[in-house]
Amino acid sequence: MDGQGEPKLNYSVKTSTLNFLTMLLALAVCAPAAHAEPRLTPSGQPVPRYISLKFDKVYARAGPSEDHKLLWVYHVKGLPVQVVAENSEWRRICDPDGGMAWVHKRLTSGENTVLRKKPTPLALHKKPKAEAAIIAYLNPRSMAALIKCEDGWCRVRADKVTGWAPAAELWGTSDAVQCKVAVRTPARGR
Repeated sequence: MDGQGEPKLNYSVKTSTLNFLTMLLALAVCAPAAHAEPRLTPSGQPVPRYISLKFDKVYARAGPSEDHKLLWVYHVKGLPVQVVAENSEWRRICDPDGGMAWVHKRLTSGENTVLRKKPTPLALHKKPKAEAAIIAYLNPRSMAALIKCEDGWCRVRADKVTGWAPAAELWGTSDAVQCKVAVRTPARGR
């Protein structure tokens, strides 16, 4: 060679690098479709999810600001609620009675609680099995701290007693949205 031009090896490296970068770009474009990530929320937490009320006086509003109409006031500290929507400061919640409202995030806690909604007491078992010894009962409309759930059973704590109960018997364990979200239909012309 006379010292002019590029050696063939350098040309191959540049072509290989270009091919490699093209392949990476193609993978980057295709990857989101193959591995769709959950929708990001302002809190970084999934929606829906369960939280609880932090205080025994929590204002429920028609929209996400203090300028919106006050709908009611919750008077139950620790009440489990389900977050169905959120913005940076407000959480739209569903309560165990089917009420939906917006509450400020500072009025909520990440502690998980559950509620016995049915009008009969719920047996708490020593182990997560129906035939296991009953160690206590959770009264109707009573709350308990949720420790964990596995295989359709949840370990809960109420009044210093810890036991297992079927998840389906507790409000605050289902992954499904618990409140019916109103869908607006367009007005029809005459």
